[in-house]
Order: sequence, then structure tokens, then C-alpha cells
Amino acid sequence: MLERTAAPIPAYHVDAADPQRLRKAIEDLRLGVSRWRLASSLAWLDIRNRYRGSVLGPFWLTLSTGAMLLGLGLLYSALFQMSLREYLPHLAVSLVIWNAISQMVNDATTSLTASEGIIRQLPLPYTVHALRCVMRNGIIAAHNFPLILVIFLVCGHLPGPEALLAIPGFLLIAINSVAVALFLGMVCARFRDIGPIVGSTMQLAFFLTPILWKPRLLGGWEAWMPLNPFYAILETVRGPLVEGGGPPLAWLAAVLYTLATVTIAAVFFVRFRGRVAFWV
Repeated sequence: MLERTAAPIPAYHVDAADPQRLRKAIEDLRLGVSRWRLASSLAWLDIRNRYRGSVLGPFWLTLSTGAMLLGLGLLYSALFQMSLREYLPHLAVSLVIWNAISQMVNDATTSLTASEGIIRQLPLPYTVHALRCVMRNGIIAAHNFPLILVIFLVCGHLPGPEALLAIPGFLLIAINSVAVALFLGMVCARFRDIGPIVGSTMQLAFFLTPILWKPRLLGGWEAWMPLNPFYAILETVRGPLVEGGGPPLAWLAAVLYTLATVTIAAVFFVRFRGRVAFWV
């Protein structure tokens, strides 16, 4: 008499009584990171498609950023009564890093909805789409980094050994970018009104963050600047390259903000990851 064997449980089976959200979220992260080459290839494909038919491609951004640096440098150095040699290195690092952060945050709002077709047809980890968004913006931002070197050479600004501290600063930006891409990607997939709100918030943050101006111009209010998360994250790169390392309080605030961002994104990802396919 033949014994009956239990039918295999399909991979997409979900037990409502035991959804195992944490295990699946960790597995998503593990598989997503292991497939970083796929995310990189998709990021390059996005860039090629975005600039198809363009002669200079992403270097148009480099030219526009360079023109903005020259125009704003001449104007604000006169308004703030600073020498151009002193002001331009601050403006160059601030503007290039801010453009990267701002574009990353705005792009994060569509990190999942832009991949709707893939999400509905292929069982790829959602982390791949977040990494795709981060890598795409990282590649575009890299086109502007030579401007910083050019400004430093022209102005005779030579960072000291403390410039190596910019490496952990870039690492903090990368960690925040992945967390924000996952969090905002999911939130904006559920609530489509959040995207325009994020865009408006980033425009306001540009003027509230010391990019065009220096924190010392605030006088006694400078001590409150670490409450601005964009200032803290920006200072981890600008401080080592321009200001001799940056204030320790800004570094502490940046680490705390990063931990908070990762924690919020992780909690939201674990709780609502299973609903993303229905939201996009």
C-alpha cells in the first residue's frame, strides 16, 4: 500500500497565523545585498535610458553645477564680505554633496513605484530596487566630484590628513540613502501625496541648511545647528574637507540620526514588506 506524502508547500505560501515577517525581511536584505551586481547593472541602464540621445549625458549636470558654483560664489562672497578663495571651497563641497542628498531623497519616493512592472512579475528582493536607486544617484553624483578638486586647486585649498574622515562621512550618507530608499519607497507607494510633500520639504531644507552660508553667521544660534539632520550629515563630509574635521557634536548627531533612520526603516520594512506588491 502506497503511503501518501504531503504536498510541498509553494514558496509563495504565507501562513496568516505565523507570517514570519522578520525572517523574510532579513532574507530580503541578504539576497538584495548579494545581488548588488544586478542593482548596479539596472542603475547603469537607468542612466543610459535617461540620457539617450544626449551628447554629454550626465556631464550636463556637471556643467550646470559648475556654472552655479561660479555665479553663486561671486554673488554670496560679496554679500557675506568673504574672499572668493575662502568661500568657494565651502560652497563647492556643500553644493555638490547637497545636490546628491537632495536628488537621492527625491528619487527615493519612487524607488519602488518606478519598478512596478518588475515587482509584479519577478520575485526580486525589494532591497535590489533600493540599491538600484542609491547606485544610480551615486553614479550621477560622482560626475560632480571633480568640480571639488578643481575648486580646491584654483583656490589653493589643500585638506590635511583629517580629509580621511570624509570616508566614514560618505559611508553614513550611503547607509542613510539605503534606509531612506526603502522607507520612502514604501510610504510613497502607499500614500502618493507624500512625494510632493518631500519635494517641498527638501526645497525648504536647502535654505535652512548652511550651504550658501556658513554656520558662524548665526552667532549664538550656531549651537542649535546639530538639530538639523541635513547639517549633521553634510558636515561629516564638508568638515574634514574644508573645516579641519568638523565639530564633534555634528558627528555625534549624524550617527544618532543614522541609527534613527535605519531603525525606522527596518521596523516599517519588517511590518509592511508583504504589502508592497499591492501598493505599487
